[in-house]
Amino acid sequence: METDTALTVGAVARLSGVTVRTLHHYDEIGLVSPGGRTDAGYRLYGREEMARLQEVLFFRELGFPLDEIGRILEDPRYRRADALRRQRDLLERKAGRLGNLIEAVDRAIDAERTGITMTPEDMLEVFGDFDPADYAEEAHERWGGTEAYAESMRRTASYTKQDWLRIQEEANDINQAFLALMDEGAPAGGAEAMDLAERHRAHISRWFYDCSYEIHAGLGEMYVADPRFTANIDRAGAGLAEYLSRAIAANSIRV
Repeated sequence: METDTALTVGAVARLSGVTVRTLHHYDEIGLVSPGGRTDAGYRLYGREEMARLQEVLFFRELGFPLDEIGRILEDPRYRRADALRRQRDLLERKAGRLGNLIEAVDRAIDAERTGITMTPEDMLEVFGDFDPADYAEEAHERWGGTEAYAESMRRTASYTKQDWLRIQEEANDINQAFLALMDEGAPAGGAEAMDLAERHRAHISRWFYDCSYEIHAGLGEMYVADPRFTANIDRAGAGLAEYLSRAIAANSIRV
């Protein structure tokens, strides 16, 4: 905002982002007065006035009332360099508070989208680098109108961190059991694998929604059709998604 050339009130308004009316008001109350006027009587602002306006706007951004800003600037002990350092400290604190508010709003948005209400630290402990919010919007678009989706959102909205840890523990146990069968060379369509697939279906029904055999079969197909799901499942062990999918398919027609 600093300049060596005197500026009209309109130019100052454009540069500073405040209205001409505001600048007139600052002049009227003696907060920022123009350094001179044109022959036609128009206000002119030079370097000194622009610097003072900048200080006023800094303090105003920090929430100071105009009368207090005036007292600060007129205090004989006032030093611009000291004030700028103080303003910077206050802005950093304000930025920190705003950052915390943004995080809180983001958590509220994610909770609305996913039905999961936990702190970021709890989310990291439970899900690791997998963020359910990354898939929430897509899930809503694909299944938002189904009873299963509504039931899942209703249930998960009340789950605590301990509930999610228990869900994860049960899911990991099922995965490990599947991996053990894979190591043994047991067929995905065999009785043991199908029994595990049934346990997997019951796990979903217990914690999320009534997972019918038809829905379960559709999930099994998605586990291998969508590379994102395949990669996430295969983090437990290479080939798990394919084996799980085939076991689910076999179990879905066993009944």
